[in-house]
Amino acid sequence: MTILIKNAQVFYQDKFTKLDLYIDEHQHLNLANKIDVDADEVINARRLHVFPGLIDVHTHLREPGFEYKETIKTGTMAAAKGGYTTIFCMPNLKPVTDSVETYDALLALIQQESLIHVQPYVAITKGEKGEELVDIKTLSQKTRFFSDDGKGVQDDEMMRRAMKLAHDHNAMIVSHCEDESLLIKGGAVNQGNLEAKYDQIGISSASEYQQIARDLKLAKATGCQYHVCHVSTKEGVELIRQAKKAGVKVSCEVTPHHLLLCEDDVTSDDGMFKMNPPLRTKDDQDALLAGLQDRTIDMIVTDHAPHSRAEKAKGLKDSLFGVIGLDFAFSLLYKRLVLTKKVELIDLLHWMSTSPAQVFDIQGGSLEQNELANLVIFDLNEKGKITDDNILSKAQNTPFMNNDIQAINKMTIIDGKIVYRKGL
Repeated sequence: MTILIKNAQVFYQDKFTKLDLYIDEHQHLNLANKIDVDADEVINARRLHVFPGLIDVHTHLREPGFEYKETIKTGTMAAAKGGYTTIFCMPNLKPVTDSVETYDALLALIQQESLIHVQPYVAITKGEKGEELVDIKTLSQKTRFFSDDGKGVQDDEMMRRAMKLAHDHNAMIVSHCEDESLLIKGGAVNQGNLEAKYDQIGISSASEYQQIARDLKLAKATGCQYHVCHVSTKEGVELIRQAKKAGVKVSCEVTPHHLLLCEDDVTSDDGMFKMNPPLRTKDDQDALLAGLQDRTIDMIVTDHAPHSRAEKAKGLKDSLFGVIGLDFAFSLLYKRLVLTKKVELIDLLHWMSTSPAQVFDIQGGSLEQNELANLVIFDLNEKGKITDDNILSKAQNTPFMNNDIQAINKMTIIDGKIVYRKGL
């Protein structure tokens, strides 16, 4: 099927230009000021914007093992709706993705069920138990990406060996940083104001930034390419800033919920506000935006973590950690950051598409002549609201429920094929 998109504002070569786009019979993209050809479908994109597909390197799809929360199909439907053409899924599944056999089985499921491109991670340690390394040498022939997300690797020597092996085999360590020796069992909120207010146990900032500090020393010593998951503390941001200046091969990410909320926004004992890391102070929140703006923080990810209604209805203490975001992250950030002139649209696209592709060295992040067409078409003027009935994920666990959004995705094209459309 051939597709001609006319009169669009296209994000091309780092700026917006009015262009026509033609997707040929080989699913390749052609861009020019004016294209007049016969096509199977012609789309008038006047007043619409075309972007390279968004990329999220940190999601949880829950299949296999937890399909009641999410499946590959429902998670990638949500992603396609939100404008994503590539996502990465974490290995904390059942079974954990920690061997050639489990990786191949997951990849087969993805190829069968996914609407978009999905790259699975492999765990750093077997079963994510922190006791024995996976076979990084062998698995690096399957993938470059290793993470124990959900848990920090506690043993210093084990992390050093993981980084050394990753360096030797051109792989990447993607780390959830959490020093469990600094945690009190049952922690649910940031250590601070919320502990007394809601009678909760706090999670210290030090549990994050002290493990970041350890890992940065190991990354420097081994030369490993190292990526920090969901940074939430001002100290963590500053450690990464200084490490980058010192030449350490480090990158990092931040989530929409940590950018847009802080502990002051937790207004009730509600499990929808429970995530790990927790919502920190206003100073931490401000440091995260500043870290994005000076490119200390490389990208925005959702950490899309779906749970059932029952699992999130038990208050802060007993609900499970995690919130969703794939359906609406871009539209929420556009409304809250771009329209308020805190950031530019071009910067938001850099953090949600260009930079993830560059840092993780994958296809995408820009629109290129004669490459496979992976793109999205947004109406930046269309407004909406986050509600149960317009979320395609199986889950509804978000503190942003009923929030207003703006900039609605009208179409997602994967390798030249339309996989999502709304009103076009």
